[in-house]
Amino acid sequence: MEYYEVLGVSINASAEEIKKAYRQLAMKHHPDRNPGDQEAEEKFKAAAEAYEVLGDQEKRQIYDRYGKEGLQSRGYHGPGSASDIFSSFGDIFEDLFNFGGGGGGSRRSRSGAVNGADLRYDLSLSFLEAAHGVSREIEITRPETCWTCEGSGLRPGCRAKTCSTCNGRGQVLQAHGFFRLSSTCPHCQGTGETIADPCQDCGGSGLVNKKKKVSLKIPAGVDTGARMRLQGEGQGGRKGGHPGDLYVVLHVESHELFEREGENIYYTLPISMVQAALGDKFDIPTIHGVKTITIAKGTQANDTLVLKGEGVPSLRGAGRGDMTVIFKVLTPTNLSKQQEDLLRQFAGLTPDTNSGQPDEEGFFQKLFHH
Repeated sequence: MEYYEVLGVSINASAEEIKKAYRQLAMKHHPDRNPGDQEAEEKFKAAAEAYEVLGDQEKRQIYDRYGKEGLQSRGYHGPGSASDIFSSFGDIFEDLFNFGGGGGGSRRSRSGAVNGADLRYDLSLSFLEAAHGVSREIEITRPETCWTCEGSGLRPGCRAKTCSTCNGRGQVLQAHGFFRLSSTCPHCQGTGETIADPCQDCGGSGLVNKKKKVSLKIPAGVDTGARMRLQGEGQGGRKGGHPGDLYVVLHVESHELFEREGENIYYTLPISMVQAALGDKFDIPTIHGVKTITIAKGTQANDTLVLKGEGVPSLRGAGRGDMTVIFKVLTPTNLSKQQEDLLRQFAGLTPDTNSGQPDEEGFFQKLFHH
């Protein structure tokens, strides 16, 4: 019988509809309510198997496309006996009422759930990607919850065994003179259980390594050390635990022209001695495009010009930083004899003798065109 038919739902049923249908069948045919009824036990087992497949998106896709044969080729052979199904289906029974009625029965609930660990991924960005923001797709390999055993580590249909070292307590007592100290059981790692029949897909760990592509939208203005948290994209949970988170740590590469401090950009512009003395216009690069600036006459080395709003966007949405242009005045080298003479002539000029002398602009033109 097909899984959809077992649960009495259509092939287009939502995840919530499938879960609801299974709840109803599980309550109706549970062995605690039908002691000794073999038919009810078989129906309960069939409903559990159907829900295990249709309640899992990946298994459901395989089943819809390839049928039961597709699942079997990937190692899935269904749950075991009805009495053992609780090992694999603790999640669903947390939501069900007591089966015995009138308070006489007990509810099987999930125990020992282990949440997945958080993972870290280091991502390098170029200087301009960090300044302007960028969309990236990264591929990670992470331990995901094993879909065969639902993270229990058990072969479907099997139960864990009580740890013989700690008798299920998860703790062992050690004597040290007059003192007795309790510590985590080294045999079961504190779970109180051991796995005699491990899942064939995960080897009993409850996790399998899988590759996954994750899309990131990195905002403008990030800098080295910034972290992005992707909830639920970390290591998978075990025994019904929740998955951890993925933290993407950003590393911004340096730039050959620009330096950054917070939201502000610094750019060093080399200019000649003549340009510094007489002034000039320059087209310079910024992180937002080319800008034209005017160099004032008499500019000195390390003088600055601030371009408002030409820096990095604020992550808080409060505009952009500034760009500071730092002027580096270049001293000429390898001068000709005539250029040296002209410089000595210029050095000898005084305010009292300026009249009758060549103007400075004509002087510098002669100096650097010989």
